[in-house]
Amino acid sequence: MRKISKQIIKAIESRKITILYGPRQVGKTTLMKSIANRFENSLFLNAEIPSVKNLLETKNPEKISSYLGKSKHIFIDEAQTISEIGLVLKILYDTFPDIHIMVTGSSSFELSSKIHEPLTGRNRTFFLPPLSIEEWQNEKKYSRFEMDNLLENFLRFGMYPEILSTSSNSEKKDAIIQISSDYLYKDILQFQNLKNPKLLRKLLQALALQIGSEVSFHELSQLLKTSSATIEHYIDLLEKSFIIFSLPAYSTNPRKEIAKKQKIYFYDVGVRNAIIENFQNLDLRNDIGGLWENFCIVEQRKFSERIGKQGLEFFWRSYSQREVDYIVIENQKMDAFEYKWNVQKKVKAPKLFSDLYPNSTFSVLSPENFWEWVLA
Repeated sequence: MRKISKQIIKAIESRKITILYGPRQVGKTTLMKSIANRFENSLFLNAEIPSVKNLLETKNPEKISSYLGKSKHIFIDEAQTISEIGLVLKILYDTFPDIHIMVTGSSSFELSSKIHEPLTGRNRTFFLPPLSIEEWQNEKKYSRFEMDNLLENFLRFGMYPEILSTSSNSEKKDAIIQISSDYLYKDILQFQNLKNPKLLRKLLQALALQIGSEVSFHELSQLLKTSSATIEHYIDLLEKSFIIFSLPAYSTNPRKEIAKKQKIYFYDVGVRNAIIENFQNLDLRNDIGGLWENFCIVEQRKFSERIGKQGLEFFWRSYSQREVDYIVIENQKMDAFEYKWNVQKKVKAPKLFSDLYPNSTFSVLSPENFWEWVLA
């Protein structure tokens, strides 16, 4: 069972409406079913089944009560397919005071935008990413030596459960390509009725080629021959479907530091590699720096979420082109990180950064010390 399970069970027992977000195929349904099996009188509902969807959308308490029967724990999978889902959940919560509710969603289009106002004070939200390094090691009981040997595969094919449980590299490649097909952004195509899915794919390819670099909406619009507003809208949709996430620039001194740029990373580097169709061995790649940076940031985020850290995240760059890859600020404490695949390359914090933020910490993560930061 995933590390987050205990927190979810606690939220369900407190009678909070428990919402589990995450990309498609990371194991949300499997996790929900395993949690449902821990409760007596539980009912699992797949909202992608028309009869279930239609029943809940009626908002008719008598019909719903008849369907629920004696169930005390209701689990609704793919809840974003239900129109006015926030209102539906509010009716269930207020009408049936004895039931406990958990829902999953593979995008935040419907859930995030329409759920929070009706459910103010009634809900608890969790996020399920692809498997973490820590979860995989704990499940397989691998030694550090074995994990070192697997690191290249993690960077090439990613951390989706299906990929990790597949033996051969050719099968891994086929599986991650399938995950990275239209199915991955099915919710964007289904809920947003995009008129140009080809543009969406080209944008994903452009972003995949720019990991580790600052992203300019204007430059992307010129490259893809569309407006900056369209680029911004599509990137927002990709973030809401948990394919990419952005880091803004951090600045307290606009004369010396950039303040309006952003970097964009993928929740899974295997998906990123599939989008550009590059699964080469690491010693043959010219993108290993950005790939390593993306991978480390994602794994650190997973670890932080697991232990309950909720810091603000940024990158930093000066106008003189000095840079810090990743900054986390929590409780007025700043931790800065630089990522280097080459363990021989010695790196120090940029002088301007140290001068401006003398109380910050600065760490360099390489394959040599990476495990110290992502394993308990």
